[in-house]
Amino acid sequence: MSKIKKYFLKKKQEASFKLKLGGSMGQGHALNAPKPEPSTSRQSRDTYVPPKRKELSAEARAAAAAALARVDKRDSKEFNTSLAAIKAQAKRELEAERKLRSAESSQTDVATTSTVSIRQNENLACQGVFFRCPLISEEILPKKDWKIKIKEFLYQQLEGERALTACLIIHNCNTKEKAEDCIQTLTKYLENIINHPDDEKYCKIRMSNRIFSEKVRYVEGALDFLLAAGFQEIELDGEPFLLWSKEHTETDFDLQTLLEALRNAEPIPLELDRNIKVLLPSQVRRVTLPDDFYRISPEEIKREQQLRSEAIESAQVLKTKAMREREEQRNLRMYRYSLVRVKFPNGIYIQGTFNVYDRVSDIYEFVQSCLIDEATEFNLVISSGGKFTEADLDKTLYDMRLIPNVSLLFTLTNETVINSADVNFLKEELLMLVQSI
Repeated sequence: MSKIKKYFLKKKQEASFKLKLGGSMGQGHALNAPKPEPSTSRQSRDTYVPPKRKELSAEARAAAAAALARVDKRDSKEFNTSLAAIKAQAKRELEAERKLRSAESSQTDVATTSTVSIRQNENLACQGVFFRCPLISEEILPKKDWKIKIKEFLYQQLEGERALTACLIIHNCNTKEKAEDCIQTLTKYLENIINHPDDEKYCKIRMSNRIFSEKVRYVEGALDFLLAAGFQEIELDGEPFLLWSKEHTETDFDLQTLLEALRNAEPIPLELDRNIKVLLPSQVRRVTLPDDFYRISPEEIKREQQLRSEAIESAQVLKTKAMREREEQRNLRMYRYSLVRVKFPNGIYIQGTFNVYDRVSDIYEFVQSCLIDEATEFNLVISSGGKFTEADLDKTLYDMRLIPNVSLLFTLTNETVINSADVNFLKEELLMLVQSI
């Protein structure tokens, strides 16, 4: 079965729409069906008890492989990544950090929302936001590169799977507004033929028609869909027309099936890669985020903040609680992603990229996948001292204000463990991701 048909098979199982792809398609899953109970059990409100897993998760393997590939691209420089050397380096840096804090107790943290330095500061916390697309390949790329790759992939599939591929081209290669207007118009064309099969006027589309020209003709994939649906381009009285006939409909498809496919197709999903990094304490000072983390451009952020500052200065009034909450909401909406760092007792950090609508439980699962013993019971504590409750695990990072970046502390549930600062909790293959400065 082709990748295109596999995509629509998955959509059929999710939405239970009728699509003839040949063979038995199995049982679908109703959208209003109750969600199954999660397998992970938690023994207390403040304790995350991870499920026992024997092998390294696919996500952790992919993240580690991608990070190693990016490390290999930089200049090769000898750096001792043995466990003893890493622990010694971490201890030295922790001690230096304590001395620095005592000497400069008034030093303030660098704000990640400082827009002036977004482009000027090259010392970024990460090099961008990366994604995977299992439907196409196992590569890990930025979103803009995936858009190009998805378009190339779809046009390569067009010859073998014209009808279904055209549906995906409409959704993936046009703006959302253009795609929606086009789909609405194409739906009307097909419904007219289905509802009035003997009326010849519905079997012809004048290509110079204003609606067709504005909403269909110049939308990528639209003409390919109409040709697969049985339309052919002809000339009548010196004007170009599209004429429909049942005989020219793509084999194994009918108009109703194509209509369902058109309505249910969606943009090909991208999966956010965690872009995992393992950091020493000195490297955690890099808190400037790349432009990909923002919903709007740095210039727009700077302009908005300048206007807001001028308005506050001119008003010269104290902010009420409601005013502060509204301003906080505006600031949070500027971000698409959040940079999460987790500090272990031995001073080593792991870093991952999350969507602002990922849940707190996703952070726990990410940390769990990095541990040598994935059955270890642990808690994550916000550096300011707050603890997560069981109810917090289902909340999003946006809801918990864990954006645009947050540092969490890894703590063991079992308080009887002695000298946890000397214990390494991370898988050895992840320690190889520690980079020299």
